[in-house]
Amino acid sequence: MANGAVQSTAEKTQENAIVRALGARSIVLVGMMGAGKSSVGRRLSARLGIPFVDADTEIEAAAGMTIPEIFDNHGESYFRAGEARVIARLLGGGAQVLATGGGSMMDPNTRALVCEKGVSIWLKADLDTLLRRTKRRNDRPLVEKIKELLPQREPVYAQSDITVLSRDEPHDTIIDEIIEALAEKLGVAGAAS
Repeated sequence: MANGAVQSTAEKTQENAIVRALGARSIVLVGMMGAGKSSVGRRLSARLGIPFVDADTEIEAAAGMTIPEIFDNHGESYFRAGEARVIARLLGGGAQVLATGGGSMMDPNTRALVCEKGVSIWLKADLDTLLRRTKRRNDRPLVEKIKELLPQREPVYAQSDITVLSRDEPHDTIIDEIIEALAEKLGVAGAAS
């Protein structure tokens, strides 16, 4: 749906075919902080007409505190265990676009559950893009932390069903690429023709 144009019947047909092919599975967005999982996820859910859920928001709601507070009060292990429980619960909620936290896929049980109950999409962003997008936020890790985590996490993210390059392009361009990749992955690529 380039340049905010009115959505064509063919595009809507393909998007409906994607949602039908998903069934009860979720579209699970993975990647580093700053990759655009939440902003892209909201727009993707609007295009497909299915709910958007941010796992971090759900974790904070379940814990009754912010993620930094969870880390400060209980530590990373406690946070990761809660994160895994929340994601498992969310994956049982039917078709949705689910934005996950940057470290969630490091848990092998979460990865297996995502593989079983979802279609995973890695929003792959290079280091410069991640640093530029996260430097404006006070709640984000330092540059050194991103540099440390990126090489550890990328091999895990690379196991995703689909990889889409997150870059400085209009969101609609990225969404179009995701829609095309989903249609191909789900075997409904010809639905728009």
